[in-house]
Amino acid sequence: MRKYFKKIVLTIVIIGFLSPFFLLVYFLNAFEYDISKLADYKPDVTSRIYDKDGKKIANIFDKKHRYYASFDEIPPRIIEALVAIEDTTFFEHPGINIDAIFRAAIKVIRAGKAVEGASTITQQLVKNVLLTREKKLSRKIKEAIYALKIETVLSKEEILERYLNEIYYGHGYYGIKTAADGYFHKRLEDLTLKEMAILVGLPKAPSTYAPTKNYDISMGRANRVIKRMYVLGWIDESTYESALVENPEVFNTTLTQNRAPFIVDEVARRFRDMNISDLKTGGYEIYTTIDLRLQSTARESLTFAYEESLKRIENYKIKELKKLAKYEAIDNPSEDELFELQDVNVSQLNGALVSLDSATGNILALVGSRDYKISSYNRATQGRRQPGSAFKPFIYQVAIDLGFSGATELVDIAKTYAYEKNGEELKWRPRNYEKNYKGLVTLREALIHSRNLATINLVNDIGLNNLLKELKKFNIKHIPNDLSISLGTMSMSPLELAQVYTSFSNAGLQMRAHLIQRIDKGGETIYEMHESSHRTSTPTQSYIMTTILRDVVNRGTARRARVKGIELAAKTGTTNSNVDGWLAGYSPTTTTVVWFGNDDNTPMYKRETGGKIAGPAFRLFYERMLKLYPQLKRKFDVPEGITEVHVGKHIEYFSDISRPPRVEQIADPEEELLW
Repeated sequence: MRKYFKKIVLTIVIIGFLSPFFLLVYFLNAFEYDISKLADYKPDVTSRIYDKDGKKIANIFDKKHRYYASFDEIPPRIIEALVAIEDTTFFEHPGINIDAIFRAAIKVIRAGKAVEGASTITQQLVKNVLLTREKKLSRKIKEAIYALKIETVLSKEEILERYLNEIYYGHGYYGIKTAADGYFHKRLEDLTLKEMAILVGLPKAPSTYAPTKNYDISMGRANRVIKRMYVLGWIDESTYESALVENPEVFNTTLTQNRAPFIVDEVARRFRDMNISDLKTGGYEIYTTIDLRLQSTARESLTFAYEESLKRIENYKIKELKKLAKYEAIDNPSEDELFELQDVNVSQLNGALVSLDSATGNILALVGSRDYKISSYNRATQGRRQPGSAFKPFIYQVAIDLGFSGATELVDIAKTYAYEKNGEELKWRPRNYEKNYKGLVTLREALIHSRNLATINLVNDIGLNNLLKELKKFNIKHIPNDLSISLGTMSMSPLELAQVYTSFSNAGLQMRAHLIQRIDKGGETIYEMHESSHRTSTPTQSYIMTTILRDVVNRGTARRARVKGIELAAKTGTTNSNVDGWLAGYSPTTTTVVWFGNDDNTPMYKRETGGKIAGPAFRLFYERMLKLYPQLKRKFDVPEGITEVHVGKHIEYFSDISRPPRVEQIADPEEELLW
């Protein structure tokens, strides 16, 4: 009986001893263990957009916000802290820690429940990438098998690299590089020991230990990491004590950190144009031409001008009410008695502003609406509206290039033009905005005061066909083949108008507008901007135009754009029925275009001209630019070949092409009598 009992006990012991191996053999044969996802590790990586100075504009990602850090980027202290708290024998074991497994098993038996894990760093990586988080024996066995298999394929350094890039660190951050940037706004190499300890302590319970949610709990967990490093002898007492008392600053920022949404949208559009479809997952580093400080200034300037317009319209309404009450003895006039004002729908009013570096074409600021949250439609790049009189400088530049000067006299009288449309004979009677006529007016004064009739007669003097031929050099699309060209009836976006205006601001050399300077991926540059330009005029003839547009600001229709301490040149544009209001202009270094109008193409209030509504935004933009960059160039260069002549009260500018008009000698009366 005793022998029989001994045999039973021995059999049970043998079975108990061998059963784990049988179980292991079963799982090895029953399942496929594909580790290619870790062996060929290619996680989705966040793309980043930067401004011209390397300041981050935004993060672009799909589902997981992750920056990738190669093993060489990861400071040794982070590795030490991680191994100290998570897996002290990491560099010795083959993927699983047998001693830790037995210790955990004994504690489970004693407590009757799971009280301590036994997962190595390798097993944690497997659980996050290849398996689910279900608490089953089968999952733990698979985890161990995967870990053993991975350790035969990947080096310890490769496992650590994958772990530190894959693990979740709370607050939407995947990967330690992402968490360092998000929580501390630092690069990995700039982290303090305490900050490193906070990060390596997070994966155990990211929600609980996230410093943005539970700062004190997070500090306690970090201190345990630091103490463990001290106990192991990996840091000295001085380092230990100073790290314990440190309380790092933690930032609670959004994941996208989107500081310029219109720029982000425009970058995405340009990526689509380049047939790059993985912007959100490809880990691109996109360096733009944007100046974040000017981008903010542009947004604030546009908002200011918009709010000023609303105030004016409200004041117009009050004045109309008072007028009605005074002259018509109406005690309580109704809203529909307010003349044209009752038709003004200010809810449709919107605007756009774009600013370029004149010498390079780099886009420094681009704002597509008064408020991105209300409307994300980018009117600066996608909106196409008639520029009105803001187009006139191109006609006048052609005239100057042909030998006209600011002193050339133009005819400013009314004419009626007959034309045929759809078999019907029609008449066109253009008029000046002021509804008067000057008879004769100099070319300079005609543009300064935006005389429509003088411009139309100038087109006739040049010859429509000849003008159209000359205008091709500006690369302006959809120019009408009739006299309406004089009034700027083609459609353009603010960005397109700013680009062609560099013909004036850059001494006759038109620059192509650029937004993206460089795109890097995986440490390699895959795209680099190349400047593109073409000559539209000579420096002297372009400068003559600049002097006229400077006068438009100083004493013409763009007076509201004047800024003390800097020379500015600009032209306003107001289309028929005040549908569009423009101001396009430049300083010695920067070209800026502002547009306002109703989104449904209905007229703005009749007193809201380009100078009145767009001028304040232009002015504020340059005022603040001067405060941000006081060293900016403030005066236009005078090219060689320019001659200044006092003509009446003003100075006129001439060149070898635009020569001074011949002055007829007045005969002496006495000589006349003698003859």
